Amino acid sequence: MEEVRIDMRKQTPEEVAQGMKEAQLCFKLNHTMPYTDEYNSLLKELLGEMGEGSRVMPPTTVVRGQNVKIGKNVVVMTNSLFMSAGGITIEDDVLVAANAQLISNNHDPEEHQILTCKPVVLKRNCWIGAGATILPGVTVGENAIVGAGAVVTKDVEPNTVVGGIPAKLIKRL
Repeated sequence: MEEVRIDMRKQTPEEVAQGMKEAQLCFKLNHTMPYTDEYNSLLKELLGEMGEGSRVMPPTTVVRGQNVKIGKNVVVMTNSLFMSAGGITIEDDVLVAANAQLISNNHDPEEHQILTCKPVVLKRNCWIGAGATILPGVTVGENAIVGAGAVVTKDVEPNTVVGGIPAKLIKRL
């Protein structure tokens, strides 16, 4: 998986404006009644793609939302964080519990103004537990379960349960 690097010191005026617009959209979304046409419209404007029957509950924080693709029948509960410079893909029928963090970018340890980006992928029918953190470059396999509070630093095999810091195999399903 190839890493993409973004130098934050070299953003175009359009990129800066887009970041400000997304911050304002998040604020407005988080202060709008869910399950309304206005809420759904703001969410659609904020995210790159969202499938039928999916919902994202407020409050949520989304950075670079056009890099987020959400499939059908996905539920993302309250207080989610999407740091999506590297791209975030959530396939169909995924559950993401409250306070989960999906982080597809980090900072270079020597050049802090450079983002290092790798995609996060949540495969079909996986479940991300409350307070879990998925780090850049991680794919969570189909039907896998990530335990509450886990920090996932490497790929999770399909049909497994992982937990802990860093997340380790607990059992096979």
